[in-house]
Amino acid sequence: MISPHTTSIVFPVQPTQVAQVIPFAQLLQRRGSGRLWLGQSLGVETHHVFAALAGAGIRIPFGTSVALAGLRHPYDAAVQARSVAQLSGLPFVAGIGPGGEGFQRMVRSAPMPKPVTVSSQYITTMRELIESRVGADTDGLEHSTHGALPLMDAPPVELGLGVLRPAMARAAGRVADVAITWLTPPRFIEEALVPALEQGATQAERPVPRVATVVHVAVRRPGRDIEAIAHSAAYAHLGSPHYTDMLRQAGVPADPADTKGGAALLVSSGTFVAGTPEEIADGLDQYRAAGVGEVILNVCGVYTALGMGAAMTDMQQILAAVDGRRA
Repeated sequence: MISPHTTSIVFPVQPTQVAQVIPFAQLLQRRGSGRLWLGQSLGVETHHVFAALAGAGIRIPFGTSVALAGLRHPYDAAVQARSVAQLSGLPFVAGIGPGGEGFQRMVRSAPMPKPVTVSSQYITTMRELIESRVGADTDGLEHSTHGALPLMDAPPVELGLGVLRPAMARAAGRVADVAITWLTPPRFIEEALVPALEQGATQAERPVPRVATVVHVAVRRPGRDIEAIAHSAAYAHLGSPHYTDMLRQAGVPADPADTKGGAALLVSSGTFVAGTPEEIADGLDQYRAAGVGEVILNVCGVYTALGMGAAMTDMQQILAAVDGRRA
């Protein structure tokens, strides 16, 4: 169901009811292409949402973009990932990330000292548990694992790493199947992240991970304030030091103290893709040309500013424009 160039969608908010997610899942099921992604939900937990959708008879592939490593031991993460693959009957992408320092302080005594190293060890342990009959025997910086999962014939699990900057991209190249990026301008993906992925993969003598990028989108309509919609979508990330550092490295001079200014920069730089559905399809092609294999549409701004109905209308029209030019 995932082709070399795929357009998928992310459910744009943390769900409090599975019923919120079902229209997005059914849209993909009718379309017959693409994956449904969820970030780490602290409402109804992400893996539980996937299990409920599978139980409701929805047959589409799922992925996490990303689940936060601080919430669970890699052994539990491996169990969760393999369970979703088994329940859905389809390959699952287990995307993992360390989260920002603010989140890390919620669940740890201090920020993670070496998030790149810890994330690499976390993914490696998950892979050993999922793919090896003998399991893992490792003592990492954060976790120790000595054992195996019970044998179970389940669909495959792809392991993904959340990537913002080149250091994490090199780590993903060494250990991951998928590099999952968020709010990353296409030129930065092409000139900084893809080369780092290739460097890491070469060091580890393994295939270069494919790139899956979450892209904020909104259809430009009369009366809509696109910069305000972009701010609704991304104000939390725009106030975050590690996201704004990435944007500055990418040539987008975002200041975490000025999130509204940051939102305007996202729109003017084309990082937040707005326009007619056809113009948005053009903008998404820039991501594909930069090396992104799977574009993940995010209508969070419209959803939070104007409601679910408006977000679904945008999503349907954008997918129709994308699919129309690939028919």
